[in-house]
Amino acid sequence: MTATMTTIYHNPRCSKSRETLALLHERGIEPRIVLYLQDPPDAPALQALFAQLDRPITEAIRFKEAIAKALGLSPGDERSDAEWCRLIAEHPVLLERPIVTRAGRARLGRPPQAVLDIL
Repeated sequence: MTATMTTIYHNPRCSKSRETLALLHERGIEPRIVLYLQDPPDAPALQALFAQLDRPITEAIRFKEAIAKALGLSPGDERSDAEWCRLIAEHPVLLERPIVTRAGRARLGRPPQAVLDIL
């Protein structure tokens, strides 16, 4: 993988994820597509991803998902980054999507145009 490799953590059922993928294609970028629900990243990979995202992990968690409610999760929970990553690795539906990475940087594609500054 080169430094300019682009990766998208993608859920094809999500409209924002599809829009972000289309935006990449419109710019001639063929990203590596990680279907994270079928092939979830492990906790160390998630920690590396969030380090590139440069935002609090809780900003990339889907707290409205049923599993989040069942686990009693909320944005104000005082958990370590390692604990959040373990929870997301165990329950990948918690990961907000899409996330695009390129050259050691990452952006959450909400809205899809938010990824443009790393391209």
